[in-house]
Amino acid sequence: MSAGFWRATATGVSVAVKVTPRARRPGLRGVILSGDGPRLAIAVTAPPDSGAATRAACRTLAEALDLSGSAVTLAAGAGTREKRLTVAGDPATLAARLTAL
Repeated sequence: MSAGFWRATATGVSVAVKVTPRARRPGLRGVILSGDGPRLAIAVTAPPDSGAATRAACRTLAEALDLSGSAVTLAAGAGTREKRLTVAGDPATLAARLTAL
């Protein structure tokens, strides 16, 4: 099961994102195309220093999916704006929520 920027895993979903740190208005910005396919754009007010923007992006995605902050973790891309986040939970439920974004 997949919808471009996310794919189902055994324990939840994996989501490809592009994080924009130091944004004036935080939140989800829709799906954008990048060199390796579609990504969910997430704007955060946090700076990219010491992983603050990554943590803010995880919280933003968790809130959008109505999950606890600990359900979303970084899987890849700690030093870049293009990241892969892992969302723990029932893949079918998460797929429905991601599709509705």
